[in-house]
Amino acid sequence: MKKQVISDRRKFILNMARGVGLAAVGGLVWSAYVDEVTASTLLLRPPGAIKEDDFLSTCIKCGLCVEACPFDTLLLAKPGDNKPLGTPYFIPRDVPCYMCTDIPCVPVCPTGALDAASVTTDGKLDINIADMGVAVVDSKNCIAFWGIQCDACYRACPLLGTAITIEYSKNERTGKHAFMKPIVDSDVCTGCGLCERACVTEKASIFVLPRETALGRAGDYYIKGWDKEDEKRLENATSKTTTTEISKDSAVDSLNDSEDLY
Repeated sequence: MKKQVISDRRKFILNMARGVGLAAVGGLVWSAYVDEVTASTLLLRPPGAIKEDDFLSTCIKCGLCVEACPFDTLLLAKPGDNKPLGTPYFIPRDVPCYMCTDIPCVPVCPTGALDAASVTTDGKLDINIADMGVAVVDSKNCIAFWGIQCDACYRACPLLGTAITIEYSKNERTGKHAFMKPIVDSDVCTGCGLCERACVTEKASIFVLPRETALGRAGDYYIKGWDKEDEKRLENATSKTTTTEISKDSAVDSLNDSEDLY
């Protein structure tokens, strides 16, 4: 009887230990998954990559795009990288995309995770319309914004004078020098990262982020009245007026009614 009690107690303790162990392993796996999902929103994918959620479900981690890259730009995420395992990405500060005109990494993709149609113009591959991300300037640490003459990112840009332009303005601090500020046109920038690689500051003051992360979104309710194409969105628009107690009176009457202010 005593042995039976001890045996049951041991089983209980062992089962508890197994449960704790499984919970810990599960927690680590879930933590790793969360880290990978979070990291994937900040990853730069090869040219032609479809939207990230679709990309993750379409890419078969074959590595053909990595093999096809002649500059060793593309990497495959490995265990411990905290990135979706086996998926291709690149780090511009280390090795940027060198904008190959034949875009060899795209046609070899067997699943369409890298969509050739998205980088094609008039039936020909066109790297200049790729959307790998968009460059963002840190104006606080970019030395050009300090008044130090630097146009390294501008000169490195393969779409010279369009994706990055230089804005000249007077340096009021000195009174005789000019600022040469790099300005990124997000509609033109391909996110190749050549500017980030060329940046002279210790940590790059211009860097590439995925477009969804880098840019804001005004929303459909704002219209550019000076843009005829954008204004066309008003053609079938409807309006809705919300009435409140205060809106029943005229604006003047509402302003004159100051009883609640005393």
